[in-house]
Amino acid sequence: MLNLMRLEMKKFHLGAYVKGAIIANFVILGFLFMILFISKVEGDPGLENYEVAFSVIDSFVRAVFMIFASTLIAKLIIGEYKFKTITLAFMYPISRKKLMVAKLAIVMLFTFSMIIISNALITTIFCIISDRYELIPDVLSSSLIIQQIPSVLMNAIAASGIALIPLYFGMRKYSIPTTIISSIIIVSVTSSNSGNFTLNDIIIIPITLAIVGLGIAYLAIRNIEKVDV
Repeated sequence: MLNLMRLEMKKFHLGAYVKGAIIANFVILGFLFMILFISKVEGDPGLENYEVAFSVIDSFVRAVFMIFASTLIAKLIIGEYKFKTITLAFMYPISRKKLMVAKLAIVMLFTFSMIIISNALITTIFCIISDRYELIPDVLSSSLIIQQIPSVLMNAIAASGIALIPLYFGMRKYSIPTTIISSIIIVSVTSSNSGNFTLNDIIIIPITLAIVGLGIAYLAIRNIEKVDV
């Protein structure tokens, strides 16, 4: 399975996605400092403490990489069906189900690892700069950082499952735009902020959506033998 995943990653040149992820991290950092700058100019509290800042960072990161995941699904799966290149892959002496599992595993592992790494990287850079220049009127403590770790891990796991939901919409007509747009809609609904509150804060919602995503992946794997290519 690991060899199959490695071959798929090499085949689709997924190293470019890692470079894109690095660029996305700096874009997120730019947005954060822009928020701080605007709040300073307007005299608005903005990110009034580090707890709020960590929540905003996590929301940005999850939103970005759930959309990244939809582009991976579009490239690894939907695009192959749309342009009939999956037919060639099915000619090799490899189980169709195993091939689909490898593709979905790549999407989930990429989403999970990038959310964890990006959270750690962005939080570290943000805290160093904001603490040095006193951008946030709050004291940063190690206990606060430690408290965020379980939340980030849980959110990353849930996001990895939710990221599979666009597979359902994309597979209906093998539409790449539909796959990506459905991901954007899901992110918009779950991550939209209203008074420092998002639907993701209601723990049952991300868990339920993650289960739905895993269910869609399971059905895609189970029914792959029936799919006409």
